[in-house]
Amino acid sequence: MKINLRNPLIFLDLETTGINIVTDRIVEIALLKIHVDGREEEFLKRINPEMPIPAESSRIHGIYDEDVKDAPVFKEIAKTLTHFMEGCDFAGFNSNRFDIPLLAEEFLRAGVDIDLKKRKFIDVQAIFHKMEKRTLGAAYKYYCGKPLENAHSAMADTKATYEVLQAQLDVYKEEEYEDQKGKVSKPIVNDVPALSEFSSYDRNVDYVGRIVYDDNGVEIFNFGKNKGMPVEQVLREQSGYYGWMMTSEFPLYTKKVLTAIKLRMKDS
Repeated sequence: MKINLRNPLIFLDLETTGINIVTDRIVEIALLKIHVDGREEEFLKRINPEMPIPAESSRIHGIYDEDVKDAPVFKEIAKTLTHFMEGCDFAGFNSNRFDIPLLAEEFLRAGVDIDLKKRKFIDVQAIFHKMEKRTLGAAYKYYCGKPLENAHSAMADTKATYEVLQAQLDVYKEEEYEDQKGKVSKPIVNDVPALSEFSSYDRNVDYVGRIVYDDNGVEIFNFGKNKGMPVEQVLREQSGYYGWMMTSEFPLYTKKVLTAIKLRMKDS
């Protein structure tokens, strides 16, 4: 089924030095932009991560230090990326939990303040796991009826994700889904905002979900001893908590969100 688009939709996949959002870096980025008229545009670039690529990561994606030693660093392509992404929504496989947060970190490290939170995000893995609970290779075989060739090749995975989402729109267009609260709906509709909402696990304020919105739209912490407590309350009552988070190993965007809340409290 062709996807109904209000904005261009970018499918993305990152190959990286590892899976730590804070400390790992991108070694290859693949973007497949689907324009509103259906035209496709590709962007594929290897990136020098400015750190050694661990052997276990290279064994997965096949990219070694030698392959990227002459590649540009992320800062050198950041402006080109922002231009390519301008006005687009995003989709990927596990992208809400990994690709988007890591990409946001790279932009912040490069000094580019791109506000991806204004866009819509579809996580094809989230739809798949909620409906079938499998992996990309299994998803591709299940929905598209053929094995996934060149798995862990960034562009192959990106194109496979695009095909899987199109197939999901056909398979689930009339299927009901019951959430944890017992609410029944037919959430797989050909609409990017609706798919974005359904494929989100939490109402994240930051990208990785350390701070989320509660049912009343209040920002609360989603980890540690203050899990479930309003951020503003914690900042008022625990004077050292802000400083601890700012000096600890949290994503830069999480720190940016926390600082914005703190500054908002001073102005109110």
